[in-house]
Amino acid sequence: MSAGSESDASKLGAEEALPRRFGKYTLLRRMATGGMAEIFLALQRSVAGFEKLIVIKRILPAMNQDRGFIDMLLHEARVAATLSHPNIVQTIDVGQVDGTYFIALEHVHGEDLRSIVRQMKKKAVTEFPLEHALAVILGMCAGLSYAHERRDLDGTPLNIVHRDVSPQNVIVGFAGDVKVVDFGVAKSGTQSAEETKSGQLKGKIPYMSPEQARGEEVDHRSDIFALGVMLFELTTGRRLFKGANDLETLKLIVDRDYPRPSWVAGGYPLALESIVMRALEKDVQKRYQSAREMQADLEAFVRDEKLPVSSIALAEFMKLLFEEKLAAQKEALMQGRQLADIIATEIQHGERTETGIDALRQSNTVTGASGAVALGSTPPPRASGKLALIAVPLGLLAVGGALFLALRSKPEPAAATASQAAVEASATKAKATLVVESDPSGAHIWLNGEMRAEVTPAKFEDLPVGTIDVKVGQDGYESLLDKVTLSEREVTKRNFTLKKGVVTYELSGYPANATAQLDNKPAKLPKIEAAPGEPHVLSLVASGYELKVLKLATAPVGESMKLDGTMKKTSAAEPNAATTAATTAAGGTGKIIVIAGGGGWCNASVDGRSLGPTPTGAVDVSAGPHSVSCTDANGARQSQGASVKAGDTTRVRFTIAN
Repeated sequence: MSAGSESDASKLGAEEALPRRFGKYTLLRRMATGGMAEIFLALQRSVAGFEKLIVIKRILPAMNQDRGFIDMLLHEARVAATLSHPNIVQTIDVGQVDGTYFIALEHVHGEDLRSIVRQMKKKAVTEFPLEHALAVILGMCAGLSYAHERRDLDGTPLNIVHRDVSPQNVIVGFAGDVKVVDFGVAKSGTQSAEETKSGQLKGKIPYMSPEQARGEEVDHRSDIFALGVMLFELTTGRRLFKGANDLETLKLIVDRDYPRPSWVAGGYPLALESIVMRALEKDVQKRYQSAREMQADLEAFVRDEKLPVSSIALAEFMKLLFEEKLAAQKEALMQGRQLADIIATEIQHGERTETGIDALRQSNTVTGASGAVALGSTPPPRASGKLALIAVPLGLLAVGGALFLALRSKPEPAAATASQAAVEASATKAKATLVVESDPSGAHIWLNGEMRAEVTPAKFEDLPVGTIDVKVGQDGYESLLDKVTLSEREVTKRNFTLKKGVVTYELSGYPANATAQLDNKPAKLPKIEAAPGEPHVLSLVASGYELKVLKLATAPVGESMKLDGTMKKTSAAEPNAATTAATTAAGGTGKIIVIAGGGGWCNASVDGRSLGPTPTGAVDVSAGPHSVSCTDANGARQSQGASVKAGDTTRVRFTIAN
């Protein structure tokens, strides 16, 4: 048994005093405890003064004999160990100390998204800056794309699916880095059928894809749906799926139509809305087929809108939000290291004076923004719900912010009294009741931009007194919005009469081989029907012509508008009508590869969707005509048409001069 280790594994539990040695590591502070594992901030030391903060996930003694759980833990380590990417937390080590299994992971000095949003509320920051929201999602896209495409040494796809993409599992570092964490419920192609069988809900319900919510088998496109949910929420400031209970939330995901971001956030960019809604497609075939594809569209949006997306700016935003926590955390870590130094010295001299160390633990307290906390104290175990699943999420274990959550100071009595008074005052605040009805019934309801699980007629109790935005809408009907004033102890009723009908857009002047998409969904020319009261994006694609995109403003029910569909020709020859008709009729999908010759390079796009710099990889597209464009470093743009046959790969070449 190594020096400094406990001789009795049963002593490893909630009652142990910290810091203490754990094999070659020193456990500094317990960060979180779940029903099956616990998370520690730890110190790794080696020769020549090498010193590094890491995170240890250690199985609880009660679970140490559970072979199934240990197998799961080791699978988690195997999956995570294959991943080495700047946007994914790195697994450092896996092993046993005194028969207790553990995983060692990279320590990220930062906060998870859930904590960031909470801190924003405390600081009265009402909106998540768009450029920072996009920086976070772009980082997640990059990390997940890497994981999804990962192969083993033989070149066999690992088919890794995270299955729990959510705010708790993305960390924003104080250096502006973005990390995806917690592959603890990840699925990979190396698992047994028993480990991956469908019918088991794994992950957090509000971020589940429809297929995941139904308990069906999922692939990487389920993670893309979760990215869409997070992008919606970060850019609108509203929850997308929030029912009265888990069952109602599942129904919202599986059965209901999803609101558009522009419904809940005025002035929402239509190009960004198009990306969000494609990521949120219920049909996995219509959804983004890869995280890389979604990342490319977001990068194109950032370029087009000239948004200042920057890791440096994101780092400054984080430091401003958490300046008080950073100061307290620095002091806590310094005092934790002092104890670790004493332990290391005693081990070096073969001594172990627990009395002296315990006295120092008790005397060493950390004063933070709200008070003090003893480093040796232990937080109460965290309750684990059904969907917490097998273990404490790795999302907590790699987070410097989670460290502060464990180290943060207890409120002083005066602060506690004030907090209690605020809670009591909130409990006695005046409440109101609202009844929402519609003709016809069964319409969706939004209260202050938040889509509710209920449909009309519905009754809402315990609402705050004051003015509230009430919106109702239903497919095939015009959406209506009203400001309603609620009074104390009164039942306020609102009845909405919905007008049935659509808005009609009639196009002329377009090429004979043109096809149309309305909000990224196929539309039939020349007359296109759309939902009234909402903005839309109409795209025209024709081989031999440049892509045409029309941004359509909101229009009332019954409105008929004429649009010019004239498209600009490219230099490429248009395929003959027979070829185009045969390809379109065949259906299916093919691939496009864009290449640049002449010694230069360009940023490629297909049908307005960015593919990044040339040469591109093979990109899946529907069979039929497409518009391909390339923009060189000087901003010069070339376009040409391409006809893709089902099952074939079409190569499109541009000549770019140096």
